[in-house]
Amino acid sequence: MDKNEILNSDCDVRVSVARNPNTPVDVLMELAKDSDYDVRVSVAENPSTSVDVLTELAKDRDWYIRSYAACNPNMLVDVLTELSKDSDYIVRCLVARNPNTPTGVLTELAKDSQWAVRVSVACNPNTPVEVLTKLTKDSDFDVRRHAAGNPKLKEVLTDKK
Repeated sequence: MDKNEILNSDCDVRVSVARNPNTPVDVLMELAKDSDYDVRVSVAENPSTSVDVLTELAKDRDWYIRSYAACNPNMLVDVLTELSKDSDYIVRCLVARNPNTPTGVLTELAKDSQWAVRVSVACNPNTPVEVLTKLTKDSDFDVRRHAAGNPKLKEVLTDKK
């Protein structure tokens, strides 16, 4: 199939092409502008999607598209930093889970009013030990449990023995 055939095909075909890690960058770029929500989600979650396309998807009007862009391992640090301030807490949760999120952003997200965002920070293997230690004293049980179970905190506790 050529690019025009793909772009003019039915939604199921466009979704499958958008999910395929071998899809050319120029096709992913066009599919990222698709009117169908499922197609844009598929582009956002594709590990081969370029940073330029992900940056555009991070501005999508739909929080669900932004959340998939936020958890893509190719997402730029600057865009993750911007998405950490998103009005939707699920987007912030997925920023907090992204292993590329800077420690300074994780530190700020650890103060989020939504417990689910703090749980996500507690699960990130790059969260600083000091932040994890504070999260073990969080008012929410799940936050405390996930912070205590973070492998980074476990390593520190094991080293002290």
